[in-house]
Order: sequence, then C-alpha cells, then structure tokens
Amino acid sequence: MAEALVTAKNLEQFIFRVLAANGLPEVDARTVANLMTAADLIGQDGHGVFRLAQYVKRLKAGGINPTPDLVLAQEFPASAVVDGDNGMGHLVMDNAANVAIDKARQTGVSWVGSRNSNHAGPASLYAMKALAEDMIGLYVAVGSANHMPPWGGTDMLLSTNPIAVAIPAAERPPIVLDMATTVAAYGKVKTAAQRGEMIPEGWMIDRNGKPLLDPKRSSEGFLLPIGGPKGYGLSLVFGILAGVLNGAAFGRDVVDFNTDSESRTNTGQFILMLNIGAFMDPVEFKSSIDGVWDEMKSSACLPGVSEIRLPGERLHATRVERSSNGIPLPAALLEVLDGLAEENAVPKLERAAG
Repeated sequence: MAEALVTAKNLEQFIFRVLAANGLPEVDARTVANLMTAADLIGQDGHGVFRLAQYVKRLKAGGINPTPDLVLAQEFPASAVVDGDNGMGHLVMDNAANVAIDKARQTGVSWVGSRNSNHAGPASLYAMKALAEDMIGLYVAVGSANHMPPWGGTDMLLSTNPIAVAIPAAERPPIVLDMATTVAAYGKVKTAAQRGEMIPEGWMIDRNGKPLLDPKRSSEGFLLPIGGPKGYGLSLVFGILAGVLNGAAFGRDVVDFNTDSESRTNTGQFILMLNIGAFMDPVEFKSSIDGVWDEMKSSACLPGVSEIRLPGERLHATRVERSSNGIPLPAALLEVLDGLAEENAVPKLERAAG
C-alpha cells in the first residue's frame, strides 16, 4: 500500500462514521470530525486522523465518555471553568472557546478553563476560533502524557504543555504561533515512528544524557525543553495555569493516554480571548498586522536563507494546498484506518481519484 491523497470531505465523513459507531451522538461526532480534519488540513498530522485509533481504543475501554454532560463548574462575568465530564477534548474545548468568545464580546477579555477534559488535538484549532470574531485567541493545555523531567532531573513530571496564539490580519494570513514547550511535540515522534523515520538530534535524550534518534525507543528517554531551563519554566507555569488552577491533572497525576486506555485523564486547558475592539478599532489593528507582516518580510536575510517566514505562514499555505489537492496520508496510517473501518463496520476511507 502506498501513500494516498484523501479529500477533506471524505476524511471528515470517515471520522464521523467511526466516532458515531463508537457511541458519540451525531452532532458531537460531526463536531469532532470537523476539528480533526481541520488539524490535518493545516498540516498538524500528529493531531488529526492519526489519533483516531487511539481515541477509539479509549472509547471502547471506557477511558472517554461518549455522551458527556458539559457544565460550567465556576462562572464569573469574564471567566468560567468548563467541566467536560470526561468527554472528547475537542467537544470540551470547542465549548470553552465559544463561552470565552461570548464573554469577551461583553467584557473585552475572557479566560475559560477546563477540567475533566481529554486530548483535544492541536492548540491552534481553538486559538484560531478568535479570528472570525475580530479577537485574539490564546490557548494553553496540559499535555496528555509526561515526556519531560524538570530541568536537571530524570523523573518525567512535565508534558509538552503547548501554547497557541492567533492574531488576525486584514489582507495577509493571520499570525498563528503554535508550539510545544519541548523542542518537538510528542506527536511528531509518534508519526516518525509510524513512518519508520529517525528523529533529529536535539529532540530527545536517553537517561544517560545521550541523543536518542530512534522514535521507537522513545520510552527509554525524554523530550528536551525549548531553551533549556526557560522551556522547563514555561512548561511548569503553563501546567499550573491549565492544570492546577482548574482542578485538573498535573505532575504525577497526569495519565499517559498513550499507554492507559481506561483511566480518566482529567486533562486541563484554558483559552483566553481578547476583543480587539476593547483596545482599538479592529480594522486599524488588522491593517497594522499587515504592516508587521510586510516589515518582517522586508528584513535582509542571512546567507543561505531565502526568505523570512512568520508564524502561521506555513499553516496557511498548507491549508490552501491541501484544500485544493487533498490531504496526504502515509501507507502505514491508511492500513490502520482500513482496519478501523472493518472493526467498526463502516466503509473504508475513500482515496482521491488520480
């Protein structure tokens, strides 16, 4: 079996059918399928359909509640905490983002946290919900497994704890920063393992401090933080804000959802929305962001550098390209998805013609 292209429409329909077959109500299955497909469209291959088999395994084992009752456990005019009732993280964070947007319309700034959530895909999905509302979105999550020790230690007490910020522009693509507090997200390690590829030096080390290049041996080592102790500090603070502050898991309480399909993860996240209109005219602001783009792009380049790139530029280009030409899926993943189709008695994922 070779790599193949699939359309976003076919991919979303396939994910919907598999999730519905595993107990998600149709409206919820469509929401999650849409968000997972959006992850693949923007090139976040480690957080899209790649995760479907893992979600199904947890749904079947009781690790995720297919029919959660989402409630606001705490609420103030500009803040809230969503209790996700152990539902799919995509549902929890989609709900949290919508609550945050509604509040920011009234208060200018809002902060909505979550508890009893689950892995929700790439951070940028939720920060980017702000863009259509003339808002700036900021999202942080406690990762769904610990892959990093505190700086200088060997006990894995911290996760990748990602952050995403989405800033709208007028004519230019939005600025979208989406990054882990580790040099690489663990999803990239997993996709490299599935494809039979090595990972670059600097992503992971073993417990003797030596470079670890084989992603299939990732359990023998840990991810490295960005910027040494600075990345460790960011991961720690983000974990407190997204985990401890929400009554969600942090430190030794984080459940490794890669290896444990039955336990509740009690994942914590938060999303912050800034209503641009509370600070200045949104049209003027977005025009100014276009100016920022042009200014950054006009910088002289170092030898060997062809152009200056801004956060979100590749994401935008990937979405345009994949929306037109299809989403590439490697052979190993297609084999897994065909197995899911058979296991759940749904039609196989249709490949694009050509």
